[in-house]
Formats: sequence, structure tokens, C-alpha cells
Amino acid sequence: MLSESDKRQIIEHGSTIESVENQIRNFKSGFSFLILDSAATTEHGIRKISQLDQVNLLRSFDSLKADKTLVKFVPASGAASRMFKSLFSFIDEYSGTDEDYRRFSNGESFPDVYQFFREIKNFAFYDDLKAVYDIAGEGLQEAHLKHRFVNILKALLTDSGLDYSQLPKGLLKFHRYKTGSRTPAEEHLVEGANYARYSQGNVRINFTVSPEHQSKFESYINRVKSIYEHEFSVTFQVTYSEQKHSTDTIAVDLHNNPFRNEDGTILFRPAGHGALIANLNDIEGDIVFIKNIDNVIPDYLKGTTYTYKKVLAAILMETQEACFNFLEQIDTNWSPQLEEQIVSSFEELNIVLPDDYVNKNESSRREFLHSKLNRPIRVCGMVGNIGDTGGGPFWIKAADGTLSIQIVETAQLDLSNKEQQTVFQSSTHFNPVDLVCSSKSYNGTRFDLTKYTDPKAGFITEKSKDGKALKVQELPGLWNGSMANWISIFVEVPKLTFNPVKTVTDLLNDQHQPPKDSLYE
Repeated sequence: MLSESDKRQIIEHGSTIESVENQIRNFKSGFSFLILDSAATTEHGIRKISQLDQVNLLRSFDSLKADKTLVKFVPASGAASRMFKSLFSFIDEYSGTDEDYRRFSNGESFPDVYQFFREIKNFAFYDDLKAVYDIAGEGLQEAHLKHRFVNILKALLTDSGLDYSQLPKGLLKFHRYKTGSRTPAEEHLVEGANYARYSQGNVRINFTVSPEHQSKFESYINRVKSIYEHEFSVTFQVTYSEQKHSTDTIAVDLHNNPFRNEDGTILFRPAGHGALIANLNDIEGDIVFIKNIDNVIPDYLKGTTYTYKKVLAAILMETQEACFNFLEQIDTNWSPQLEEQIVSSFEELNIVLPDDYVNKNESSRREFLHSKLNRPIRVCGMVGNIGDTGGGPFWIKAADGTLSIQIVETAQLDLSNKEQQTVFQSSTHFNPVDLVCSSKSYNGTRFDLTKYTDPKAGFITEKSKDGKALKVQELPGLWNGSMANWISIFVEVPKLTFNPVKTVTDLLNDQHQPPKDSLYE
């Protein structure tokens, strides 16, 4: 199936023949569905934080972080084009006739676009849009009154104006302040200064970006970071990483043969956000905060975010300290009493002993406990279900009957199975992508995170290219299968910590607007 020129291309791309052959086997056999045992809840698997817990954990954060290096890891490679899908549809379909306008103004067509124009002055990018439109000769307000909606959208989205559809989401204006407007990238700088500052006021942030966006990111951050360094008395150390070509997967046709470009070469595609485990693996730091680029809010609402980021980090550091202590004692001071203490701690660590544990000899039990404690650790915020879609926390049953707690996407499940559907629908929480991680072992070495994934947790979807159907394979998601074999602790966090922007009109929601008593009301 693979010619010599194919093999050369694979190697030049940074992949391996073995990896591609394994991908083809996956296309042929498919991925097995995960088996849900039960939903993780605050009764079993999700820790609920009391007011007293919060006070103690905040105090613990301040003391435990003293000798730690903190890093913010921000997946930011997403293009903004998806935010504007409805606006592009409007451009394609709206002709400007009286009938079109009647249906549009009555809410019969494109209600979200109608909302966009009704509240256009409430967008943080309004002043920029007005400036570029006014330069063209006709003022934005006049164009709005004359219903030149398509022209206005083109000024926002195309290179004749702000070119927002070609920018990364992290560089769009999201929030208005009396002193100006901020992008998500800037909001992450502000967040970092408030909870990820470590010795001598340093704040380290790594943005994962697409190659075509990196220069724009660097230029923008270099232009604005001194403002926030002065405001918060910090020094930002901002780095960038790209999704590695070596993590790309091949596409195949519907017969599972490599899909080929017009020149005969194999089509490689990015393998989803799970590929970022390789980027995370390169991060040097004791404590790593992970949050998506678009999950940001204005300053007046950030207090809850700061509190719970510190709470999650404190739980991580306390857990790490306890695990390290147990591991050192397993090495030097093993006893039945120690074994009992470790086993008792497993409930809080969401580790379930296998049924045959009691039948193991002492050496095997000792080795088992050591292996379970000596792993990367993640503490994940979980938000109560309120209708949002996305991954959720569940107890998963492996083929050998053992249980583990995981974050699961619907694509990994067989929801045609009524029993599985019932378990899935019993979920009480979903994953807002709010993680604090540690990849260091008790002996000071760093774990190779690629060895703690579940390679069988990927999935296959159908797409098309140049009018031809193809199948693509996504690696296990970053917080799904790519962290499947970590120590995982789930913590309930407030809804206010989760405010993603998926469509442009999400920016009109209250949590992305200035406070009611601000200059803008």
C-alpha cells in the first residue's frame, strides 16, 4: 500500500512508517467505544468545595507555590472563522431586496445576524470597524441606516477591512474597558499576572498557535505586554509552540487506502487537540494551568476565576505532596500500616483497586501501589450541567473490568446502546477545560506524557476534499484519551468560570459586556 516515495514523504513529514501503518489498521478496524459504568457526581468522583475548604486551600496555595515554577498553557491555534459562520451565510444569501429585508427585520431569517446589527455598538471591535468603514468614504452609521449590511460585514471579515475571519481568535477584540478594548490574549496576560506569578514577579505563558498566526501573535503581544507588566509589576515570559507535524495523521478514502492529493502525495491532516500532548510534554514547569483561549471574561468578573484557579492548584500541590511522601516511604519504609494508609487515600485520588488485589503477593501489591501513585497528576474543574454540550466526567469500565475516572466525549460512546445512553443522560457535570497539571515525578524527573495516553481512545470521522469523500482520524483528545492514565481529580467549579465564545453574538452575553454602571451604559 505504501510506495517508496510514500515512505520518503512520511519520514520527511516527521512521522514514521510504523505510525502510519498503525493508523491504517485503525481505519480498518475502527476504535472501540468506551464503556460507561456511571456518571461522576459530587457523591462519587467530583469533589465539592465548601467555604471553609476554599479558605484553607487559598492559604495552602500561597505557601505551597513558594518554591514552584508556574506556567499558563493556552491552546490558541483555532482560527476565528467558525465564529462568523452565520455572518458568511448571510453574505451569501442576503440579496438586499425589500422582501429579504422584511423577513430579516421580522426575525424570520438570520435572527442572530439581526441581533448582531441591533447591538453592533456593544461589540468591543465597533470603534475599529467604524474607523475602517469611515475611511472608505461612507460612514458606518449611515451605511447601517441604509441597510448596507453585506458591505458592513465584508468590512469586518475580509481584507478590505479588519479581516477578522483570517485572524486567530486570540487577537480579536472581545471586551470593552474605559481605557480601550482587550483581546483574549491580553485577558490571559492579566489572568497570569493574578494567579500564575512566581519568584521575582515572573509570569510564564505558552500559546499554542498555528504557523500562519505566530508572527501576528508575537507582534501583538510584544506591543501590549509592557502595559500589563507595568500595571501588575510582573515580567512576562511569553513563548509559542506549534502543533507538531509528527503528530499529524493521514487521511484515507472510503476503502481505507491513503487519500492522495492531486500530485499523488498522501494527505496529512492535524490530528485534533490531542496532538498538543506533545507540546505540553515540552513545557518546563512544576505547575501548569490549562485553559482555552476564548474562555475569558472582563476584569470585574475575574475574581471567581482567580479564586478557583488557586483552589485547583492548591489541591494539585497537596495531592502531589501526599503522593511523593507515600512513594518515598514505599521505597524506604514499607509496612502493612503504610499500605493501609495508601489504600485509604485511593478514594480521594479516584483510584479503584482491581478485584484481584488481595490475592497478590506483597511484592506485587507494593509494585502496584507505586505505579498508581507515580504518575502525572491533573486536577480538573467541572461545571454543573446547564445545557452546554461537550465532554463530561464518567467512570469507565475497561475490558478487564477495572474502573477509572475519565473525561469523555460523545464521539467515544455508542449512544445507540440504550443502557449507555441512560448512563450518559444521568451526567450531572460537563468539562469546561479548566485544568491544573503536574508532570514531575517524586524523584525530580519529568514524566514522558506520551506514555500515559490511551491510544485506543481516538475516533474516525468522514469529511471531504475537492468534492471527494475521505476519512480522518483524530488522536485521543488532550483532556480525554491523552490524559487517560494520569491521576485525575475532579472538582466542582462555578459556572462563572466557563464563558467560551463560539459565535460572535456570544460576545453580547452579559458576562462579556461591561458592568451596568460603567461608562458604556
